[in-house]
Amino acid sequence: MKIDWDVPIRMDDGLVLRADVFRPDDAGRYPALLSYGPYGKGLAFQEGYKTAWEIMERENPDAVRGTSNRYQNWEVADPEKWVPDGYVCIRVDSRGAGRSPGFLCHNGARETKDIHDCIEWAARQPWCSGKIGMNGISYYASNQWRAAAAKPPHLAAICVWEGWNDAYRESARHGGIICSFRKNWQDMQVKTVQHGYPSGKKNPNTGEPVCGPETLNEKDLEKNRENMWQAFLSRETWDDYYAERTPDLSQVTIPMMTAANWGGQGLHTRGNFEGFMRSQSKDKWLEAHGGSHWAPFYTDYGLDLQKRFFGYFLKNEKNGWDRQPRVLLNVRHPGEKFVQRHENEWPLARTKWTKFFLHKDLSLSETEQGGEGTVSYDPMGNGLTFSMVAKKPTEITGPSALKLWISSATEDADLFVVLRIFDPAGKEVLFQGALDPKTPVAQGWLRASHRKLDPEKSLPYRPWHSHDELQKLKKNEVVELDIEIWPTCIVVPAGWTIALSIRGRDYEHDDAAATLSNMKHPMKGCGPFTHDDETDRPAAVFGGRVTLHLDPKPYVLLPIIPEK
Repeated sequence: MKIDWDVPIRMDDGLVLRADVFRPDDAGRYPALLSYGPYGKGLAFQEGYKTAWEIMERENPDAVRGTSNRYQNWEVADPEKWVPDGYVCIRVDSRGAGRSPGFLCHNGARETKDIHDCIEWAARQPWCSGKIGMNGISYYASNQWRAAAAKPPHLAAICVWEGWNDAYRESARHGGIICSFRKNWQDMQVKTVQHGYPSGKKNPNTGEPVCGPETLNEKDLEKNRENMWQAFLSRETWDDYYAERTPDLSQVTIPMMTAANWGGQGLHTRGNFEGFMRSQSKDKWLEAHGGSHWAPFYTDYGLDLQKRFFGYFLKNEKNGWDRQPRVLLNVRHPGEKFVQRHENEWPLARTKWTKFFLHKDLSLSETEQGGEGTVSYDPMGNGLTFSMVAKKPTEITGPSALKLWISSATEDADLFVVLRIFDPAGKEVLFQGALDPKTPVAQGWLRASHRKLDPEKSLPYRPWHSHDELQKLKKNEVVELDIEIWPTCIVVPAGWTIALSIRGRDYEHDDAAATLSNMKHPMKGCGPFTHDDETDRPAAVFGGRVTLHLDPKPYVLLPIIPEK
């Protein structure tokens, strides 16, 4: 293949971004796959994300076969697996990152305009057929929603692999509670490849510095980037800042495939399902899988899906993709066992939405009871766990919702909700998450003062909170809460226990796993998606005792799937 390093792409404000272009050796016009992001296009996957690479190499050997792996880059397509099939791969360092100068600011209108202009630049090149697709994981997926909503004329299809779209609900603040992930992410994964950063790292193929030819001092580096954490911390409610970074999904109309990870609780699940449900694309497909956040994209399984999708929409291949059922689920069973199943919609039309009521003896059942009074818990402890034994194999696939009535000893309360399963011996069964190797089945969050619902967007199984005003509690005042639990999938064997925990802090198990090289802390069940900022969660407010009121009959609504 031909490789053009550091190709200049001039933006409408005059700034020049840099891109690497991998294209077929033969003359001709080819469709292009474009990615735009802040991780440094010259930083080798194997060096920048060493532990993730080693895990993939060990557990998913097909992901690294059939390629020299010389051009592997975190979360984007390997050109050696695409260019021989007649595609051009374009990797753009985002403004202010890697070899592209400028002000580093994530997910905003300027970034969306840059992507729009990069797409249209690519379409004008003599080697391009005029059809552009976007492909990639996480950051390289999330910005596809915004790019598609901006409607660049030559963007023909997107493959959104584990990409969030709601800047508030899925990224900055879960249920109104700030998530520490993006703070640590910017410190460890972005500042270290900011344009001008003296990392000493070089592109192994060119010998050029990953962060560009110039070196900036710390003062200038800081001046050249947004303090994203402070932007989040200073904005507890939804405003124009989050709106700018959240696409209008009704404007997404091009062909799309969206791939979610059941274990992506915290960032890599909800947005893919919401994008499938709320986009207006006529041609759209949903896939859901387990395993790590990065490997499935590179495996033969993931590559086959991507190539059939893009082959159909970018190359007009008659490969039968138009007959592909709209939904492909890898249905999860204990022991990391997955069974593929095709469906036609999401949520599944045959779902038996079932209310399981919470009782004072900490049981769950389909039976309503009255006169049960209250139960309370210390938010800094392990909270309360309600449970029931599955009398037969029970599949839970879809989003869930929890209806509660609570009061607090203070003016607010943070509720952390965890869906869990236990084997007959009473041992909790955990699953490979997108990042954390041991995660529970599903999670949900809500700050009580954020309980206001948007009636137009809320669904019985997916409450939608507006987050546009704070409704503080009065001491011991009873309020009604609807808590969203992110979509999941598990088939619970007969005799196993289904449990729901309600807590005042992040879920943790007793067997912390060593962290990935690009993560800050060992992982204890929530991966890096923790909610531990003392500024956002002062103990004087969020440490007060919380009481559940049982007489109004609180319940969890679960998506029970009958056999076909």
